[in-house]
Amino acid sequence: MADYDLVVAGGTVVTPADMFRADVGVRDGRIAAVGIGLKGERTVDADGLLVMPGGVDSHCHIEQLQRGGGADEETWTTGSTSALAGGTTSVITFSTQFKGGGILGPLAEYRRRAEQAMVDYTFHQIITDATDEVVFNEIPQVVASGVRSLKVFLTYDPLHLDDRQFIRVLAAARRNGAFVTVHCENYEAINWRTAALLADGRTEPKYHAWSRPPVVEREATHRAIALAEMVDQPIQVFHVSHPEVAEEIARAKARGLKVWGETCPQYFVISADDMDRPGFEGAKFMCSPAPRDAAASEGLWKCIRDGVLDIVSSDHSGWSYETPAGKRVHGTDAPFRDIPNGVPGLAARLPILFSEGVSKGRIDPCQFVRLTASNPARLFGLYPRKGTIAPGTDADLVLWDPTRKQTISNRLMQHIIDYTPYEGLEVTGWPVATIRRGAVVMRDGVVQAEPGSGQFLARAPYDMIKPTGNLPFGFDASAFQV
Repeated sequence: MADYDLVVAGGTVVTPADMFRADVGVRDGRIAAVGIGLKGERTVDADGLLVMPGGVDSHCHIEQLQRGGGADEETWTTGSTSALAGGTTSVITFSTQFKGGGILGPLAEYRRRAEQAMVDYTFHQIITDATDEVVFNEIPQVVASGVRSLKVFLTYDPLHLDDRQFIRVLAAARRNGAFVTVHCENYEAINWRTAALLADGRTEPKYHAWSRPPVVEREATHRAIALAEMVDQPIQVFHVSHPEVAEEIARAKARGLKVWGETCPQYFVISADDMDRPGFEGAKFMCSPAPRDAAASEGLWKCIRDGVLDIVSSDHSGWSYETPAGKRVHGTDAPFRDIPNGVPGLAARLPILFSEGVSKGRIDPCQFVRLTASNPARLFGLYPRKGTIAPGTDADLVLWDPTRKQTISNRLMQHIIDYTPYEGLEVTGWPVATIRRGAVVMRDGVVQAEPGSGQFLARAPYDMIKPTGNLPFGFDASAFQV
């Protein structure tokens, strides 16, 4: 009788800390053993392959609800397909709030939609309106339900919070043992520059980057960190696009603050020049913060090696290019201000990072695992269930061919979006199989999971996001309903 339901045999296992040749034995959806000569009812041959933890994408937008009804065109079924095709087995997406409304209703509807997921999943709760009802009544209920991170925007209509509203969210998170993630760009500065650009007739997609230079991201990051320090609330800065921004995080870490930063693949292989393509083509590359230049990209790699940026997410936020409801929703002559922001990247995240990082010698495979799986799992309270390969963990694995050369195409991405900004990019390193809780759900690009087979990942309190205990004058203002 076989000892294991499944054995992944003969591969090179890569953990956050080490690489070694071994078999991985799976029983009842969990890793039961890592060793040599394991025997299972089924065997997957991993000879010549890297066996790594399934990716954890801690920042992606899938079927996010929209004001007025409906949701993003990327559904839970198509988004899951794309994630599994790219080696990602767990995602953290966003339940939204619409100004003037609460968060419990949208969260209930979002949870209903997510029941079609084929990846394991949990949520960040967006806060756009920090009313007394939301801050003192609804946030505690959301956190108690296992959604232990809040997302705030310091820019964008109609999402942005002013400083006092942001402080109220930070205080609510501190009271309830939640984490706060922040989109850091200066709302007023962007609006001011945008008005001037449009007044000067500068409307094309390339001026999106002109409207939000690195300084507006750097200033907002500095301000977000300062306010979080005042409240003594740990935060993560989302999608850092420039090393100047990462320097603010590095200074905060040096002061002993609990501040983390992530970046995304688009900031390694897309530049502001891509938004200067003829006609409306530049809209394909528009996201916020905006892509920068080659020097900034190389600077981000140094920030990764130095440990300042320790997560790479996709920030998958896809809008189709040809459809009237996507990038063209306001027409192809729309000014940059009115073109939907965001690029798709669920399936591209791991191949781009591996190719640009490991294959080009910028990072090693263990660092790759930390950036894509173990660090996001740790930071968001999913570790060690997710993010590593060890007895007792979920059997989430990606089998990786480190030498396979592949040219990215939209067909290979398997998302619902009708384009990829990475079309034609050649990468070295590619996922050949994905295993989610012991089930082979992708092999050679063919996804074979069933809708609804994903599981919701409720998150309990965990030490990593506990406040430091250092408050100005020792006074905890968050204890009061103000």
